[in-house]
Amino acid sequence: MIKAAEFARRRKQLMRMADDDAIIILPSAPLRVRSHDTHFPYRQDSDFWYLSGFPEPEAVLVLVPGRKHGEALLFCRERDPEREAWDGPRAGPEGAVEAFGVDDAYPIADLDEILPGLLEGRSRVYYHFGRDTEFDLKLIGWVNRVRSQVRQGAQPPHEFLELGHLLHELRLFKSAAELKLMRESARIACEAQRAAMLATRPGGREYEVEAALQFTYRRNNAVAAYEPIVGSGPNACVLHYRDNNAPTADGDLLLCDAGAEYAGYASDITRTWPVNGRYSKEQRALYEVVLAAQHAALAKARPGQPWIAGHDAAVEVLSEGLLSLGLLKGSLKSVLASGAYKKFYMHKTGHWLGLDVHDVGEYKLAGEYRELEPGMVFTIEPGLYIAPGAKGVPAKWQGIGIRIEDDVLVTKAGHEVLTDAVPKAVDEVEAVLAGR
Repeated sequence: MIKAAEFARRRKQLMRMADDDAIIILPSAPLRVRSHDTHFPYRQDSDFWYLSGFPEPEAVLVLVPGRKHGEALLFCRERDPEREAWDGPRAGPEGAVEAFGVDDAYPIADLDEILPGLLEGRSRVYYHFGRDTEFDLKLIGWVNRVRSQVRQGAQPPHEFLELGHLLHELRLFKSAAELKLMRESARIACEAQRAAMLATRPGGREYEVEAALQFTYRRNNAVAAYEPIVGSGPNACVLHYRDNNAPTADGDLLLCDAGAEYAGYASDITRTWPVNGRYSKEQRALYEVVLAAQHAALAKARPGQPWIAGHDAAVEVLSEGLLSLGLLKGSLKSVLASGAYKKFYMHKTGHWLGLDVHDVGEYKLAGEYRELEPGMVFTIEPGLYIAPGAKGVPAKWQGIGIRIEDDVLVTKAGHEVLTDAVPKAVDEVEAVLAGR
């Protein structure tokens, strides 16, 4: 787990980037109603968690660089035995200081009284405007309260800046402690993918495969990092398929895009396998093209390479494969220039990974794709999707959807595939399925 000292280091680093005349304000994630008086499982805001490790709702973190009486302040719920009997224990302000290492903590009810005084004399406010309309209005009210005291010598903030501009650059580079958690998240996700393979059968249902995933997550003290995508047959061609209730038919492929969240950190794996255990001639041909594209993208996963290099390499291999199979016409140069491949491959080849599945961090700096650096973690996930009824496509190819996705850490020497415990070579996949 991440220790309090690391959270403190993160806060110090962020405050150094913001400078002494700034203030940083970050509310926790709200509780969200599922239906009537039931709620979705609570999940802390990733930015809030990254800076505090504090797991409770109804809290606000305020960082005041250079403040003599304490720079890191947390406003949170007070202890309440009656409510705790229903909802579980709370840290309370005293527990927040002791367990989470903030300089001071106050009851959340005192925020309206204390925050205007913290804003006074600070020239810049770093905050996520637009995430929480209700809190936006409160912040504007506190700033206006300081402005109303200008004639008495108050100095209100005059500049409002997006907090993500600073904070998300920090989150992009993973520490040793974070990588330990991400490796465990990947291990659990790999175990779950293997379980899903073994749970697949002709005449079954997609939700039976999902059940194997979810069981594996929970037995390892993890949860699903996102709603699993378990699409069989033509459902594999729907990029964000969610129903997971169709039959798993003999002769179809099954695409399983799923990841675990362990201690807040996500993994993200996709594998595509035959329901009956054997790839057909057409399925195998397309699958080999996607696998070759992933290998080409992986070869670009090393320091100094532009982030987009892996995508470009994958697109070239996919386009060559589609041309060789007759699914596209013309030259490679014309297909790449026109984007004709996008009929069958319409997404990028990866995304950052961390506390969020689609994690934060800029892909471009000064208008150019940034170079990969050690400590970055991202996915590599090429695919091909030949939708039913695709115009001009022979019927034998239609309804085949394939994606192969792994989680990749950039290292000083090159890269490390965090999710390589799940087989993806055709013979290896078929060998696992033969053991059902």
